[in-house]
Parts: sequence; structure tokens; C-alpha cells
Amino acid sequence: MRQAGRYLPEYREVRAKAGGFLNLCFTPELAAEVTLQPVRRFGFDAAILFSDILIIPHALGRSVRFEAGEGPRLDPLNRVEDIEALPGKADARILAPVYETLRLVKRELDSKVTLLGFCGAPWTVATYMIAGGGTSDQAPARLLAYREPKAVAMLIDVLIDACIDYLSAQLEAGADAVQLFDTWAGILPPHEFARWSIDPAKRIVAGVRARMPNAKIIGFPRGAGALLPDYVEKTGVDAVSIDWAAEPKMIRERVQNHVAVQGNLDPLALIAGGDALDRAVDEVLSSYGQGRLIFNLGHGIQPETPIAHVEQMVRRVRGSRA
Repeated sequence: MRQAGRYLPEYREVRAKAGGFLNLCFTPELAAEVTLQPVRRFGFDAAILFSDILIIPHALGRSVRFEAGEGPRLDPLNRVEDIEALPGKADARILAPVYETLRLVKRELDSKVTLLGFCGAPWTVATYMIAGGGTSDQAPARLLAYREPKAVAMLIDVLIDACIDYLSAQLEAGADAVQLFDTWAGILPPHEFARWSIDPAKRIVAGVRARMPNAKIIGFPRGAGALLPDYVEKTGVDAVSIDWAAEPKMIRERVQNHVAVQGNLDPLALIAGGDALDRAVDEVLSSYGQGRLIFNLGHGIQPETPIAHVEQMVRRVRGSRA
């Protein structure tokens, strides 16, 4: 999950210097700096590329802007003719600064620290493109998928190709592994989940591995619940992220015995701190620590998270390995 953000004063300083969120993402020296800041401060085992899942729509010629306090805004892509008019490929020139950021970070990192790249999964990116931003349930995309499935399939196909190119280039630029974020997978019923989340992820994994056979890929179909074992089996990911609502017994018996799991501390437990945080950390470790586990949050870190609580979490996890 994104490590940098407004909870860090050093991040806020660089963000102010950049003058805007997209400026920060597309200025390699600044994006590299904020990628490295959490590793310097907390000694994490991995650095996560600082970027955003909506970089791909921007590279496909869609207007993307970030408004303070309101999140991302795009021009809604809710007409069939507009989807048909999309370019077939993302503009590689727009994405080039992201790859330069990875190269800069790689040069600065200790060889023992893993560098992770990422992109948004096609369904999740499509929900933002169709709605023009985030909503409580991304209903505009769900409705369009029911009413105009061929048009949505066309959009998903464009995004699959863009993801394959983008993730492959990140790996070539120095990422040790990449993650596919499907933040809105959990809103889909089973048949639609298979169509819009599993199948695109499967095609992306196969497409990246056709170019880079040893590529390590982590999937994150947030909210997948009981559908997670099917996602793991059919997509071919090397690891899967789980959110804090995942049922431990099911994950151990049907997921972790096939792939590594990443997660799944509740970000609110991290905000709470104290004994509640210690108990939450211990629960993750006791549930999954006997198998392959990448300890992480179950979703992104919140802006109001106290730095001292992150330090407490790291001490608790590392103390358990002493």
C-alpha cells in the first residue's frame, strides 16, 4: 500500500514544492524523494513507487485532475462513442517520467530493500473513467457494464493492453515486483467478478510474463471475500493482498497454501494505536505468520495516522521475529 502521504511532514513539504499532485507524480526527482522518505524514516523492507492508478487514463488522453479535499476528477467516459474513440495505446511519452523515477529510486536503495511498482486494475480504473471520479459504490460503471457490456469490454481491453505495457516497463526500469490494484473488485457479483476482475488480471499476468517470464506479480482484488481462491487459481499471481475483513481460516486453507499473502492490518487500528494496535498486529501474525506473509496494511495508510503509531507497528512486527 502507498507508504508516502500527508501523515509525513517531509512529504507535505515536497508536495508543496511540486505545486500539484500530478506534477509530483511526473517529476522524477520529487517522486523518487517521496518514494524513499518512508524507507528512510521507518526502515521498511520495501519501497513502493509513488504514483497513482489514474496515470493510465491520463496517458490515454483523458483529462485527470486532483482537487483538494475532493479527490480525482475526470471527464466522464459514459458514452459508447467516446469509448470507441479512445486511442488503442497509452502515450509512452507521458509515462516515461514514472520509469525514470524507478531508476532513480533503484540507484538509491540498499540492495536488501525491494522496489515495488504498481498500476490500477482495468475494472477499478474503468470505474473512475466512467463515473468521472469516485462514488460510494461506483454505480455508473456497474450500470454501464449491464447496459453496454460490449462497450465496457472494449474499454477493459484497452486498459489491459496499457497495463501490460506499463507494468512490463516498470519491471524493466528496476521494479523487483509489481502489484495490480483492483480496489473496486468487491462490488461485483460473482459472474461479473469473473468477467471484469479475474479475466483481465489473468490476461495481464500472462501478457507481462510473455515478455518477462520471471516477473513477480501481486494481485489485490479488494473485498473479494469467498471469491479470492478462484482469483488466485485463475490469474496466476505470485501473491495476493487481503483486506482486513478477510476470514483467516479460509485464507490459510484455500489461499496461503498456494501463494504468499500480503496484509492485512486495519488502517484504523494503526490510527488507534496503543494496546488495540498491538492486538491487531499480533492477530495478523498469529493468523498468517506460519506461512508466507508480507506484513502490510489491508488498504492505504490514512492521512491522520500518527507517525508514532507506525513506529510502534514496526517494532511490534520486528519484535515478533527476534
